[in-house]
Amino acid sequence: MSGRVLVTGASGFVGRRAIDALAARGYEVHAVARGGAPDGAPDAVRWHAADLLDARSRGELVGSLHASHLLHLAWYAEPGAFWAARENAAWVAASVGLLDEFAAAGGTRATIAGTCAEYDWTAPGPLAEDAPLVPATFYGICKDATRRVAEGLAERAGLSLAWGRIFFLYGPREDPRRLVASVARALVAGERAPTSAGRQRRDFLHVDDAAGAFAALLDSDVAGAVNVASGEAVAVRRVVETLAQAAGRPELLDVGALAERPGDPPQIAADIARLRDEVGFEARVTLADGLASTVDWWGARAP
Repeated sequence: MSGRVLVTGASGFVGRRAIDALAARGYEVHAVARGGAPDGAPDAVRWHAADLLDARSRGELVGSLHASHLLHLAWYAEPGAFWAARENAAWVAASVGLLDEFAAAGGTRATIAGTCAEYDWTAPGPLAEDAPLVPATFYGICKDATRRVAEGLAERAGLSLAWGRIFFLYGPREDPRRLVASVARALVAGERAPTSAGRQRRDFLHVDDAAGAFAALLDSDVAGAVNVASGEAVAVRRVVETLAQAAGRPELLDVGALAERPGDPPQIAADIARLRDEVGFEARVTLADGLASTVDWWGARAP
């Protein structure tokens, strides 16, 4: 399957890799970012500057492109702040409006990025797509609300819609305020890297695999929610210790220096049967290789 695809959030962590993955599948890729093409953007991709929160700007773009496919990754993602930010509500409206405009312009297939924060994190895992949805954060509530409205809209418009629930991503170019990036950056700079005890287990996925999973999902006819994850829960302590080993600076790792967050779930892991069996995609980057490449990326940028 191929066609003309509109990718939102194309300059973001996942988006800049997803456009390459889609181009490799034969799509004519149109990427949208508020500021247009970022530095180093591939020539094969056509870039558009638009504010998706502005209905007029968004509508003009969608109406002019007549894309057959839509990969919607854009959302408010300020580290730490996004969990409770009011901006989440604005993105619910913008996302629903975008999907409606896409369908009205003749679009036939859409995939939207959701989150594992839609799930009830107190439920026993691994979490399959039919696990209870009881989001504990405003971010999760808004993503879940978007999915519910989007699915209803898609059914009414005769639009094929998939919803990719992202678990815990890492990799080069990640925001330095996030866990893996912050530890890797400190280690290669020769600074101490304080962490919690790291007993909690999380399902980590390299960003290249996340991009590949979204490209494969969009390129399929699979509908509904699909977990975008590795299917393996590992202790956070193992992750940071692997980073320290890759950097050759285990003495700088200070495990237990930070307090555990109250109410932090002991495990958040995904059942990836739909992604593997129906979409036909499995993670290719091992945790060790992915963390080593992340350390190398930050090492190349160390002062």
